[in-house]
Amino acid sequence: MRYGGPITPKELRRYQQQLWQEPSIEAAFWNFHTNHPEVYEGLVRLAYQADRDRLGIKMLFEVLRWEWIIRGLPDTAEEFKLNNNYTSRYARLIMESEPGLEGVFETRRLRET
Repeated sequence: MRYGGPITPKELRRYQQQLWQEPSIEAAFWNFHTNHPEVYEGLVRLAYQADRDRLGIKMLFEVLRWEWIIRGLPDTAEEFKLNNNYTSRYARLIMESEPGLEGVFETRRLRET
């Protein structure tokens, strides 16, 4: 955006879009991860239980969802859902943080950071 003169309608629209933009997937992931550490713990537990060289993170997400349906959500007072947009972030975080699970998930280049 330029300064010192009138703003064009195009510049105004671009500025408004930037102001009202949804948080990035990366930012939303870290916010969710910080508020729900039980998700990471559950995924890591399931990955170690599977005892395989290769796993699918989406499969672990579905198993975790199933477990929570059977037992009830960890915090029934707070409504939250496992967002599939976070699977690749969890796969990367788990492989970076858990030496025994390094390379267990196949990942691709992220489209958005």
